[in-house]
Amino acid sequence: MVDKSPSICLYGEQVDWELRSALFVGLTEVAVGFRKTFTDATGRVGERVWAQWDDVRHAAAVIGTVLYVCVQPRYWVRTARRAFVRQVMAIGVEPIGLVCGAAVFVGITVVVQLAFWVAEAGQSQMLGPLLVAIVARELGPVLISLVVIVRSGSTMATELGIMKIGGEVVELEAQGNSPFIYLVMPRVLGMALSTFCLTIVFILVALASGYLFGATVGKGSRDLLLLADSVSIAVRPKDVLAVLTKSILPGLYASASCCIGGLGVDGLLTEVPQATQRALVRSVAGLFVISMVVSLLTYIG
Repeated sequence: MVDKSPSICLYGEQVDWELRSALFVGLTEVAVGFRKTFTDATGRVGERVWAQWDDVRHAAAVIGTVLYVCVQPRYWVRTARRAFVRQVMAIGVEPIGLVCGAAVFVGITVVVQLAFWVAEAGQSQMLGPLLVAIVARELGPVLISLVVIVRSGSTMATELGIMKIGGEVVELEAQGNSPFIYLVMPRVLGMALSTFCLTIVFILVALASGYLFGATVGKGSRDLLLLADSVSIAVRPKDVLAVLTKSILPGLYASASCCIGGLGVDGLLTEVPQATQRALVRSVAGLFVISMVVSLLTYIG
């Protein structure tokens, strides 16, 4: 009888080797495909990061130039002054009704609730610090900056984009006038100043409306001087600095981004909405980043 077990064993080893080879080839292809996908994804992320960084650097350059130019009286010609006043009126005066309405809502919902629950917990001395931290330092600057960006930032980018496509910017340059002085500087400074002023109005109206509503329904302190004294004692220098930074820096960055987006339009009129949308996204992202960084520095300090 012939023993065929060695050939059977050899055939089994051959089959096993083919399976291992096929498995190795398959795993190699999967690894190569994964590496290619990972490399492509990393490359796209890197491109977006560098693009965002370029946008930040460009906006910072515009802001720095505006701050450098605005302190030199020779650049404040009559046309630039009029443009600045128009921007302040459009951004800082016209939306006062909307800002006051939002402040009354916050005063009724937030200030009254804080006053009620602090009194219930027997921690009335904490009312001032809580109002300063929540309403003045955190909620006010962020909410007002959002209102200004959505309402005025979109208008700014759209207006400049239409002017660029319509040839008004080139015409301004042909007349020997600088578009930066007449178009960019008034808008950047106007939005920053308006955002700060509207933030102060929002804080004052929110606190006043909260006090009045709470005193009317009997859910808060009826002593106005006591509330004002509690809030004033709770205000520290870093709170003032935080409010200044959170209201002015987002206004500067948003206005610079909207000016860059509007004046960067080059082509058809249909590109204006896309440029406006990108400018608004950058502005809102910058607002959140600035607010987060300032809050962290405030609490750490």
